[in-house]
Amino acid sequence: MKRDQAENLRRKINRQTRMKAKTLAVVSGKGGVGKSNISSNMAVILAEQGFNVLVVDLDIGMGNVNLLLGGSASKTMGDFIYNREPLSEIVELGPGGVSFIAGGNGFQEAVELDETTVDRLFYGFKRMQEIYDYIIFDMGAGAGQWMLRLSLAADEVIVITTPEATAIMDAYSMMKLIHRIRDDARIYVICNRSDNVQQGKETFGRLKKAMETFLQKEIKLLGVLPEDKHMRKAVLANRPVYMEFPKAPVSVSMKNIVLSLINGSAQKNPVYMKESFVTRLQKLFYNR
Repeated sequence: MKRDQAENLRRKINRQTRMKAKTLAVVSGKGGVGKSNISSNMAVILAEQGFNVLVVDLDIGMGNVNLLLGGSASKTMGDFIYNREPLSEIVELGPGGVSFIAGGNGFQEAVELDETTVDRLFYGFKRMQEIYDYIIFDMGAGAGQWMLRLSLAADEVIVITTPEATAIMDAYSMMKLIHRIRDDARIYVICNRSDNVQQGKETFGRLKKAMETFLQKEIKLLGVLPEDKHMRKAVLANRPVYMEFPKAPVSVSMKNIVLSLINGSAQKNPVYMKESFVTRLQKLFYNR
């Protein structure tokens, strides 16, 4: 009971002192590196820590966040784009109190948005920032321009890679694109499916050297996640691995990453509070 009271008090104080939700974009250079799994589990862990969390699945056409969070969704981003549903009306409730917006299938042709839809998008996320503590954007590989801009407006960009050579190359290409569009973006890296911590650090080292050498851009390692059979078992059960197997190596590592994100340097930098996510989004959409 005391713990619940402390968490409620912290959330109340947090909402009084923080004007806007913190936004995180989880991206990858290629599919199949575990991006959606990481997004979903980060959300569950943040919720466990007492935060109000929303996951937005931008993997349009291949969206599976809703499956990882326990089931199907009655409404998707397709309803927002084509049926003019407000963003607030397509939010679903997942396990652990996590909210999510499903990506949906069958509308990959939505490459650009008309002006009215863009205005609705701005209004919707302005409202969302007043409701949630964290908004996590799970961006699909090869996303359209409007989805890319939406992700790059986030306070922190988290790039997911694995030790595979192709994944490293694709992660570098993604970070180069991010830097070209928004050179002040704060970029973090998670190395997934590593045989050990050293392999993950070496993978990051290759990316760090390339970014500093060719782009003079600093990136930071957020953490290393091990290859773990529990992850596949949790996916088959349509459950976040952290909820299904909380003591599994990947779950422990995932929680350490989230706690680092909450308490570490990413949280201490107040830059994101000076300019809101929606303000940055408007600049990226209108090239201001």
